[in-house]
Amino acid sequence: MTEAETETFETIRYTADVVVLTPGGDVLLIERDWPPFEGHWACAGGHVDPGETSRQAAARELAEETGVHVDAGDLRQIGVWDQPGRDPRGRYVTVAYAAVVPADTPIVAGDDARTARWWPLNALPERLAFDHADILRAATAAPHPIFEELTR
Repeated sequence: MTEAETETFETIRYTADVVVLTPGGDVLLIERDWPPFEGHWACAGGHVDPGETSRQAAARELAEETGVHVDAGDLRQIGVWDQPGRDPRGRYVTVAYAAVVPADTPIVAGDDARTARWWPLNALPERLAFDHADILRAATAAPHPIFEELTR
């Protein structure tokens, strides 16, 4: 491989995010406790660990950051976000998932979250991290299956 060829490769980090919704239309967000976007609100999520699928990582990160336990098999994939520049730390590709939980599901801010809170979808915080506004729109737009669960 030539030097020019090696310069075209970039490090790509693999992550998973979770949109957790209640049947009444609230979404669970964490307030980030570290840069980038410290103090901004985000979906629970993080790096996929070695030997783990993105679905397993999504369930693990959700439990670690919010105390909400969802079986990985119950997560529905929303899509993949891989736009260059979506994270100021470098190239990150995330697979986003969604789940619907009962409205009375207790939450506790975990290791990477300053706080965790339920937000009405029609009154989201102004400061959303990364491209999580796009992920939230995709999760709650028809004809996504999660939208069908929310509108029953």
